[in-house]
Amino acid sequence: MRLERHRVELTGYCYRMLGSSFEAEDAVQDTLVRAWRSYEKFEGRSSLRSWLYRIATNVCLDMLTAGNKRARPMDLTDSTPLAQAALSPRPDNTWLEPVPDARVLPTTADPAEAAVAKESVRLAFVAALQKLPAKQRAVLILREVLAWKASEVAELLDTSVASVNSALQRARATLADSEGQAAEAAVSDPLDKEQQKLLERYVAAFEGYDMAALTALLHEDAVMTMPPFDLWLQGTSDITGFMTTLGSACAGSHLVPVAVNGLPGFAQYKPDPEEGGFTAWAVQVLEISEDRIAGFHCFLDTARWFPLFGLPLHLESKPDQAQ
Repeated sequence: MRLERHRVELTGYCYRMLGSSFEAEDAVQDTLVRAWRSYEKFEGRSSLRSWLYRIATNVCLDMLTAGNKRARPMDLTDSTPLAQAALSPRPDNTWLEPVPDARVLPTTADPAEAAVAKESVRLAFVAALQKLPAKQRAVLILREVLAWKASEVAELLDTSVASVNSALQRARATLADSEGQAAEAAVSDPLDKEQQKLLERYVAAFEGYDMAALTALLHEDAVMTMPPFDLWLQGTSDITGFMTTLGSACAGSHLVPVAVNGLPGFAQYKPDPEEGGFTAWAVQVLEISEDRIAGFHCFLDTARWFPLFGLPLHLESKPDQAQ
């Protein structure tokens, strides 16, 4: 169907708007249903793609009227010293959510276009977008990420070119004041050899639970987050200290590579003491800067995340142990 071919790019747009992979899926489904129901009334004065984006924008703006802004733990609280670490969950709708690349990044033959698309779904950028008023958010995504003309955005939003340009200027100023994007700027697309080696060393260190090796891979001020818990840790000593105390059950884990938010990532399975094998524990999203890991973000709601990535919730054994 002509409408369906636009699903991935529309999901990427809605994800940037909403900060939620599941809400983005819902928004796109609503968009396509509305478009299908009114398809006979589509007069063709704009392209089908522009028409779908208009519908999707209205759906997202309606969903954002509640005022909820999804965030990362560091957007809400100060870092917690290890001695005071406590795992306090917040509701799901508090948090910026991870998303598989395949659901939001359409295939393109243009490397520059692909790179911009990846950069614009990275966690820090999407978190910064959530700080913008909804219409400024739409303007910035349409202009800066999707490269629409100001006149096209003005038509979509039923406003003037001057208003679009003003909104874009304000949005850029807000993003410039946002912190946390520099950590991701050095991620190559595709990853260069040094970054590939870094990931290989990370897997070896994490699966071996070798804290000395892990410390050597982390920036001194690296950040670790664990939604739905609002706790976040900064610095190698607090991170490795947490992993050997409250997080000690993760020793002996197995990591499976995933493509997530335009960044390197892993599905983490930890040993299952009750049933044997390995049980799903977290989707990890890594941020790389200057050939070190600047942050790793562990999303723990596995019942939601692992099916989204097409992964099982239990492994009988590591693949290299399978008979």
